[in-house]
Amino acid sequence: MVKVGLFVKLEAKKGKEADLAAFLEKGLELANAETYTPIWFALKFGPSTFAVFDAFADEEGRQSHLAGEIAKALMAHAPDLLASPPTIEKLDVLGAKLPR
Repeated sequence: MVKVGLFVKLEAKKGKEADLAAFLEKGLELANAETYTPIWFALKFGPSTFAVFDAFADEEGRQSHLAGEIAKALMAHAPDLLASPPTIEKLDVLGAKLPR
């Protein structure tokens, strides 16, 4: 059961929307390599507004993810892709329906 998560809001720089979308699509490969990240979504809310939602079994998994390859790649590309720093919100998962 997942108990904690992250919601990360991302605003693309003007002209970098497609680049940010492509970066997030590639992020799935990195997320699949993380055993502590059972749930990971890259989302698009509008032309330049994106987000990542992921969830973890415990705080240790969440911290491992925050120190992992996806976070490192995002911060390395943030100056080129993002109009502002990512907004990272920690959350508690109150309920989840997951595939069996």
